[in-house]
Amino acid sequence: MNKNYYAVLMAGGVGSRFWPISTTENPKQFHDMLGTGSTLIQKTFQRLNKFVPTENILILTNERYNDLVLEQLPMVKQDQVVLEPAMRNTAPCILYAALKIQKMNPDGVMIVAPSDHWIEDEDAFAKDVTLCFEKCEKEEVLCTLGIKPTFPNTGFGYIEFEKNSGEGLKKVDQFREKPDYETAKEFLAQGNFLWNAGIFMWSVKTIVNAFKSYQPAQYSLFESGMSCYNNTEEKAFIQENYPKAENISIDYAILENSKSIFVLPATFDWNDLGTWGSLYDKLDKDADSNAVVNGKVLSQDAHGNMIRSPKGKVVVVDGLEDYIIVDKEEVLLIYPKAKEQDIKQVLSKVKDAFGDQYA
Repeated sequence: MNKNYYAVLMAGGVGSRFWPISTTENPKQFHDMLGTGSTLIQKTFQRLNKFVPTENILILTNERYNDLVLEQLPMVKQDQVVLEPAMRNTAPCILYAALKIQKMNPDGVMIVAPSDHWIEDEDAFAKDVTLCFEKCEKEEVLCTLGIKPTFPNTGFGYIEFEKNSGEGLKKVDQFREKPDYETAKEFLAQGNFLWNAGIFMWSVKTIVNAFKSYQPAQYSLFESGMSCYNNTEEKAFIQENYPKAENISIDYAILENSKSIFVLPATFDWNDLGTWGSLYDKLDKDADSNAVVNGKVLSQDAHGNMIRSPKGKVVVVDGLEDYIIVDKEEVLLIYPKAKEQDIKQVLSKVKDAFGDQYA
């Protein structure tokens, strides 16, 4: 296994669209959402660990999830868990992790990947990432994986690549915001657009230099702690300085500024598991097209439902079509799949009506 390969696993999000299973105290990446016996963060770690040494995988997460990470990933040491003392979006934490890796190994190349995606063909994933790593080792470029669109999705950002690009890695023209439906249809018709999966590869040298060029204040803030990284002084430095960092995504901070970005169309099936509906799409269905996690379901005149309950619980459903049904101890959610994007607002109303303990 290549000792220059590193991974930064992003595991700080709350995943509120998966409420009531995903909560502030125990978000979706720490749950077995698919009923496979492994949580999403465990599946992601195993996937990366096929080509990245165990000790070279860093987990980027919020301080409150430190114990959950160590409990679910017992092979990980405390110094591999990179803790954010404040929520500052993706750019600051990626720079922080890159500087830590650079101090360990100036020749390091790294992948930044979310902890909650579904990828079935893990060998194809490893092959795609390794191809990008090899380019990043030879050239000062930033690489990303793009997903071939299957329909005009308005929930994803898009990557536009140069039309005259050949096979393999393609030069990126620009990143495009989440479009409306008509614009998304135009993107698909043009044929040179991919969904942005938020999976990035680069050498530590290249990404640090990019911050130096495009985000000098951010770079200066974190670079001033180089002497502290990977030793006992790191925690105090980060506690004091991390909250001073600008709240900005890696997309706005670096990717929209860089002129040396390449995208590789992924050769694997992918799902960002962002909503109950996206989870429904990936699960096996019963004869009535209901997707069931954990429970034992007896259905009558009930079709197309996403049903999750405690393990072994009997659930009887009659007369419901295309609903999300989630039974979790103190909360029962019965909600139309067509309105799944509104679950965030529902959660806010529940908190206002009944208190934060349900969030």
